[in-house]
Amino acid sequence: MHTRHVLVVAAALLTLSGCAAIRRQEAASTEQLLAAAGFQMQAADNPERVHDLTAMPPLKIVARSQDNNVRYTFADPYKCRCLYVGGSKEYSAYQHLVTEQQIAQERIWAEEDAMNWGLWGPWYWR
Repeated sequence: MHTRHVLVVAAALLTLSGCAAIRRQEAASTEQLLAAAGFQMQAADNPERVHDLTAMPPLKIVARSQDNNVRYTFADPYKCRCLYVGGSKEYSAYQHLVTEQQIAQERIWAEEDAMNWGLWGPWYWR
């Protein structure tokens, strides 16, 4: 019975660590796209920025109005402990890059689906 509990706990820990790894990878991909779109990275290197970082929802792009301008921010309190900040122009560029990335991924999937699997023959002939 004790072994069963250990196995259940180990499986749960592996599942959670896998989810965390996926979230870190998605955040890294988002940060690369934000930087390519012109967002400015601001390290949380003073108390005010640390407060801003902890007050924001993590790993989400948030739109805020400031002086009749919309500012977009992305907080990463886990990896870089930084904020990415951009305006409407940068956000539009980010959306364009995300769309390009999705199209490229869909093309890869389509190419894989279009492979002539018939050349390999049925698996049960061996």
